[in-house]
Amino acid sequence: MTTFPVPDDVLVKRPRRLRGHPALRRLVRETTLTRDDLILPLFACPGAGVRTEVASMPGVFRESPDRIADTCREARDLGIPAVILFGLPESKDPIGASSWRADGIVQRTLDVAKKAVPDMLYIVDLCFCEYTSHGHCGVLRADGTLDNDATLPNLARQAVSLADAGADVIAPSGMLDGMVAAIRRGLDANGHTSTPILSYAAKYASAFYGPFRDAADSAPQTGDRKGYQQDPANSDEAIREVALDIEQGADMVMVKPAMPNLDIVRRVKDTFGLPTAAYQVSGEYAMMHAAARNGWLDLDRVMEESLVGIKRAGADMILTYFARAMARRLGG
Repeated sequence: MTTFPVPDDVLVKRPRRLRGHPALRRLVRETTLTRDDLILPLFACPGAGVRTEVASMPGVFRESPDRIADTCREARDLGIPAVILFGLPESKDPIGASSWRADGIVQRTLDVAKKAVPDMLYIVDLCFCEYTSHGHCGVLRADGTLDNDATLPNLARQAVSLADAGADVIAPSGMLDGMVAAIRRGLDANGHTSTPILSYAAKYASAFYGPFRDAADSAPQTGDRKGYQQDPANSDEAIREVALDIEQGADMVMVKPAMPNLDIVRRVKDTFGLPTAAYQVSGEYAMMHAAARNGWLDLDRVMEESLVGIKRAGADMILTYFARAMARRLGG
């Protein structure tokens, strides 16, 4: 019988030795996901006692301020340190003026939720797509294109209103040129020098946002957002965008969406060293749920694997609709 012995020098090193025992696998694990890495997105809507599931996002709801307070209490008890709030207003107009009203939907939600759960960190998304009648992220010109510079004072106005209402972190998401500088000046001039800015600094014009637009009623009525969000083909552009936001005063930066842009997460973290967030967006969440419902994937396992991958890529914090489910899976 012919034999083919393996050379002794090949057998000296066996990486499998560190994989055999579950406890040893834990001891040598390079990336550990914890509940402290998670931020839970929430959608605030008018009314009382309202909790309506988003059809394209199982387990995600539009909630009135009182129900969001309940959700924040649950998240706090699960060990989740932060939520990010998105608002669905009672009415919309061409400039999104309800976003800076003292009695706006997010402002009211902050009042109720912070009284109920004061030890939660409340991040607020800062944009206009939910508030404008046309669904774009600011003021439009007559030709239907976004007027970047005319929108900047409105962003500052919205930021100050939300900080006045108790927002702990302002997170501008519109990808407008100069938005961080305008917001920083507005906050500082109105006594909010200690309010940090988490900028959506590298946000791509992605096809993965569809379910979110259902949840937030924020789809553009005409055209698209390619004129102000990044081309998914570009990487160096993301680094330039992040650098500009940091120069203008961003305290933390974000990459969105997470899954198609893990290389960008790593480049941003390695280049700047600033606290870096990644947003596991609605389309990522929805497609995992859809595959699991068809029996094609194990939802708990792909949820955890995807989140560990995002952290391994360099994210210090992850915005994810899986936050509560992942916190439960992580346990005490």
